[in-house]
Amino acid sequence: MQTAPKKVINGWAMYDWANSAYNLVITSTIFPAYFVAITSSGNGNGQHKVSFFGREFVNTALMDYALSVVFLLVAFSSPILSSIADYRRNKKVYLRWFSFMGSASCLGLFFFTPERIELGIIFFSIAALGYWASLVFYNSYLPDIAAPEDQDRISAKGFALGYVGSVLLQIICFILILYPGILETLFGFDPKDKTLGPRFSFLLVGIWWFGFAQFTLRVLPLSSKAERKSKKHVLVNGFHELQLVWKQLKQMAVLKRFLLSFFLYNMGVQTVMLVAAGFGKKEIFPNPEDEPKLLVTIILIQLVAIIGAIGLSRLSKKIGNMWVLIIAVSIWILVCIAGYYVQTQTQFYILAACVGLVMGGIQSMSRSTYSKLLPPTQDTTSFFSFYDVTEKIAIVIGIFTFGYLEELTGSMRNSIIALGIFFVLGLIALFYTKKAYDKAHATIHN
Repeated sequence: MQTAPKKVINGWAMYDWANSAYNLVITSTIFPAYFVAITSSGNGNGQHKVSFFGREFVNTALMDYALSVVFLLVAFSSPILSSIADYRRNKKVYLRWFSFMGSASCLGLFFFTPERIELGIIFFSIAALGYWASLVFYNSYLPDIAAPEDQDRISAKGFALGYVGSVLLQIICFILILYPGILETLFGFDPKDKTLGPRFSFLLVGIWWFGFAQFTLRVLPLSSKAERKSKKHVLVNGFHELQLVWKQLKQMAVLKRFLLSFFLYNMGVQTVMLVAAGFGKKEIFPNPEDEPKLLVTIILIQLVAIIGAIGLSRLSKKIGNMWVLIIAVSIWILVCIAGYYVQTQTQFYILAACVGLVMGGIQSMSRSTYSKLLPPTQDTTSFFSFYDVTEKIAIVIGIFTFGYLEELTGSMRNSIIALGIFFVLGLIALFYTKKAYDKAHATIHN
């Protein structure tokens, strides 16, 4: 196949620009810091307990549990929805719906005040559902619009744009939090309300996500109305579509092994990304006056991640995707070891730079590697649903384990040990995958 026109490629990559603001502001920086801050008052014993519908939780563990439920919902629903989308050729409809759901929930977080913990967690969860569910449909467009030889580059372009866009909005939000008088001047808000800066940031994320997603939705292809309307009994046939893809997948040794390795190392990757801000807030920057330093650190991670995504994409042309992933996972293992011992802010900055270097690259390379391993097919959404399910189940296990160990041991540092084990298992599985990959390619060339 030929790579789609530049307009389509740029439009596809713009969805990374649109939704990455959510991932940075809501998942990684301002929301976790805001949530920890408003739920730590009255907890001088250091337990950081919060009440949620009458039951007490450790505040960061409550966020972990909420996300675990979301990822389970996505894991169980996306294969069904994606198979229906492939059957009816209407995956853009699902992309539009879930992006709207996520962005609207971010708007709702503007009303999340210390007195409305339950409301905040509910909107936080629905926003996460919209974000993660939309990605399976977004990612599945990659093999549709890019030739195999261009997929690494285009995947990296999407992640790079995402990091640039999210950092731009993060800086705007950062300024509003540091200088609340701006909100008083523009909108007449009370500058004494310390929650306004973070809550207005959540509002901006919703507007940013929804607005820039329109560029993507305008240019991505959609099958004709006649073709979509001719499909009947979509639920039954959707399951049938899923069954056909599953039979194909079981016969592809390399793809199966790659999904296993991706499952193992992704438990660590995604968990680190989801808990990094909470860890930094509790362990390294506990004082309120240090919060700007934490936000700057997260921005540093995003900027370095741009270099990592592009750099690993170029390195793959020289040594191949499998070796790039093996190197990236090896670095992640070293990051976990260092993370257990990190004590000072300077050490945390260095560790953050290392995380950024491999964070964007490993996600970009994982997506493009999986895309390259797919057989020639129109059922790209169904195939990517298995990738998506693997990712979400991995996140559920990873983040639930992290939250549970924190509650059990009283320290987030102990939870890092589990993440290191996930990466080690993932590295072993990658070597197992590479063996099958080399064997398959040797057979083809012979």
